[in-house]
Amino acid sequence: ARALAAQAQSLDELREILDGYNGCGLKFRATQLVFADGNPQAEIMLIGEAPGGEEDRIGRPFVGRSGQLLDRMLKAIGLDRTRVYIANTVPWRPPGNRAPTPEEMALCLPFLNRQVELVAPRIILSLGGPATKTVFNTDIGILKMRGKWAEVTLGNHKAMGLATLHPAYLLRTPSAKQQAWRDLLTLQARMEEMGIVGGA
Repeated sequence: ARALAAQAQSLDELREILDGYNGCGLKFRATQLVFADGNPQAEIMLIGEAPGGEEDRIGRPFVGRSGQLLDRMLKAIGLDRTRVYIANTVPWRPPGNRAPTPEEMALCLPFLNRQVELVAPRIILSLGGPATKTVFNTDIGILKMRGKWAEVTLGNHKAMGLATLHPAYLLRTPSAKQQAWRDLLTLQARMEEMGIVGGA
C-alpha cells in the first residue's frame, strides 16, 4: 500500500490507484469508493472516520444527516465545502456502519497520508475518535483530545491539528453540541491568526 500510494503524483492518480487496490476487505462489501469532497487547494482539511450508507450510495463523504450537520457547523464559522477538503480514514463503508478496525485503518493509512501530502493543508480537523487516533497517532480518547491544538504529521506533511466530536455523535448526543461549538470557535480564532480567510 505504501509503495502504491507513493506513486501518486496527483489526487486523481491517487483515486485511480485506490480504485484498483484490493488489499482492504472493506472494498468488497462497499458499493463504491468514497474518496473526498471539497476544494483540493484548501488550507483546512477535515478527516472523518468512514463512509456511511448515504456516502456509499452517492460516493462523497458526509452527505447524510451527519454531513448536513457538518455543513451547518462549518457555515457557523464562515466556511463551506469550497473552503475545506474532506476525506475519511478509510474510503469504503464498513458493513452495518460499524467503526473501521485498527487493521483496516492501518491498511488505508498510506493512502490517507499521501492524500494529506498532496493537499498540504495548514490545519487538519479530525472528526471523532477513530480519526483522531489516526491523525494524532494516539490512544487517548476523543473527549480528552478535543479542543487542543497539536502539531501533527501525516506522511511527510506537518500541520496544526485540532480534534472535535463527530457530527454523528452530536446527532445522538445533542448535549455535546456545546463542546463542539467551542472547538469551532477555537478553529476560527486560529484561522484568523494564520490569515486563513473564511466566508461571509
